Amino acid sequence: MTRFNWPKHSILLIAVLATWLTTYFGYLTSFNMSIDNMIQQLILFINPLSFLLLVYGVALFIKTTKRRNAYLITVSVLTSIVMFANAVFYRFFSDFITIPTLFQTNNFGDLSSSVMANIHGTDIFFFTDVIIVVLAVKFIPQSTETVRQFKMGRRIYFIATAALFMVNLGLAEAERPQLLTRSFDRELLVKNIGTYNYHIYDLIIQSKSHAQRVLADGSELSEVENYVHANHKEPSIDMFEDAKGRNIITISLESLQSFVINQEMDGHVITPFLNELTKDKDTFYFDNFYHQTGLGKTSDAEFIVENSIYPRNGSAVFFTHSGNTFDSMSEKLADNGYFTNVMHANNRSFWNRDIMYKALGIEKFYDVESYSIGEGQAVNWGMKDIPYFEQSVQMMKEMPQPFSSRLLTLTNHHPFDLDDEDMLIPAYTSNSKTLNKYFQTSRYLDESIKVFFEELKKNGLYDNSIIVMYGDHYGISENHNKAMSMYLNKELTPFDNTELQKVPFFIHIPGNGKGKVMHELGGQMDIRPTVLNLAGIDTKEDMQFGSDLFSKEHEDFVIFRDGRFVTDKYVYAHEVCYDAETGEPTDGELCAPYIERANKELEYSDTIINGDLLRFKDGQSDHQEADTEIKGKQ
Repeated sequence: MTRFNWPKHSILLIAVLATWLTTYFGYLTSFNMSIDNMIQQLILFINPLSFLLLVYGVALFIKTTKRRNAYLITVSVLTSIVMFANAVFYRFFSDFITIPTLFQTNNFGDLSSSVMANIHGTDIFFFTDVIIVVLAVKFIPQSTETVRQFKMGRRIYFIATAALFMVNLGLAEAERPQLLTRSFDRELLVKNIGTYNYHIYDLIIQSKSHAQRVLADGSELSEVENYVHANHKEPSIDMFEDAKGRNIITISLESLQSFVINQEMDGHVITPFLNELTKDKDTFYFDNFYHQTGLGKTSDAEFIVENSIYPRNGSAVFFTHSGNTFDSMSEKLADNGYFTNVMHANNRSFWNRDIMYKALGIEKFYDVESYSIGEGQAVNWGMKDIPYFEQSVQMMKEMPQPFSSRLLTLTNHHPFDLDDEDMLIPAYTSNSKTLNKYFQTSRYLDESIKVFFEELKKNGLYDNSIIVMYGDHYGISENHNKAMSMYLNKELTPFDNTELQKVPFFIHIPGNGKGKVMHELGGQMDIRPTVLNLAGIDTKEDMQFGSDLFSKEHEDFVIFRDGRFVTDKYVYAHEVCYDAETGEPTDGELCAPYIERANKELEYSDTIINGDLLRFKDGQSDHQEADTEIKGKQ
């Protein structure tokens, strides 16, 4: 019987083929990437190949068989880990890993429950190529050809690899012009150039952003200032100073989306107290309000609220730029006599808050050490919301007034676990355990807000305060579209997914009497100017991209961190222009002017952060030096 002769470098080619197919099937099964035509499907199919040919091809330069095989196995393991890590990350964030997130190690321990909930038994599939490569090494006879003999073949191999990459890039640019220069959407990058090439691209972008600060000078600030001041909206005459001198209590409603407000789940009211607030004569409820966060989630929401500047694309500013100069809302309030603080029953280092809060000029951080967590009061990475609010009010009683307290809730956080005694409504029944539990934790959050209002009244803080509440980010990602389609009784489109980014926004002013449901289109970028104007603090010269929601000049235009946007007429999502009224696709040219402006605004915001441009603002450098000197003496 004739023995089969394996072609030269069979193990190398098997390794490339195995990892290529494993990656492609991983795309199809673990990532919810929309494919609109056959060209996009072809690009998705070929995009891992050029990188794999290149990285595996290094083995052609390794002289000994043993080292060459060890290298091939190592590459297969590393690529498998990259795909596995991205799949787990994507299930939670609906996004892909970036370089800065890999260095957020302080968060990993606290996020362990969320990570474990997103690891599936089928993830072993990502390591199929490793098994194949190991078997190939074990059973396939090795080629006797030396590296020196293969010079010409090696040259042809890498020329073909480069040509394939250029074909891939050419097809991608044809489908998405200016993909590498104007894209804020990581899914588009992965879909077009592949996961592995995306990570290389991300490394280049992150290195470039770090270099920007070194090379930045004050001249860049002028252009951004001109843009911001040209778009300034005069505050509402009727509402300016309406809350002057009052305590300002701002509450971050963890993961709360607007689709639960004034709605039921299987006959059970989800948020009864917040529902009543939407009709309260002292409450302004904004029902057309969106979160604008990126990968930083809650920390991004905090950053936006404090600065009215967009978060960074692909990382949390709280980690990457905590050494920057900022002109925060807290600093502005402190300059006007407020005692500024944040109350959060979690580790002070989570999201680098202990460092970032100092940069934001926040005077005191009441972290988990400020609270007494009794038996049965712990949840996720801190304290259940009801006892948290009860103890927070007791601490507020001791604060000098007026104070500005920002409170961050915890219970309504993925994976939305709740003790039996805290389940005020039953779970939903769908194919998504996440959505099933989400309604219960949302109901608990609502109950905790009711308790908080009662505690403020009981302790004499209610009448002289205003209470601002906002949803910080989505709780239910697009990965749960099937279950959400069941709950909403409709098939979800990119238009619907954009609409689901609405979060509640309440401004409650006891005794005001002018409250109503506000239909103005707004986002988290508008919180800072709105709150400061209510406090009677002028923001005309501030570097902020939002505007007063009560202003008659307020513009119906909300930009998302990934480049999507919403106007009163159009919604732009997944590169499709939708009619805002019908939800149907419309002429893309109608969205073109808004696309250009959205990209410009996001780029200006990135320039401010990456170049630390606010250090060049009049008086800021001196202020920062003085602040550093004071801290050094403490």
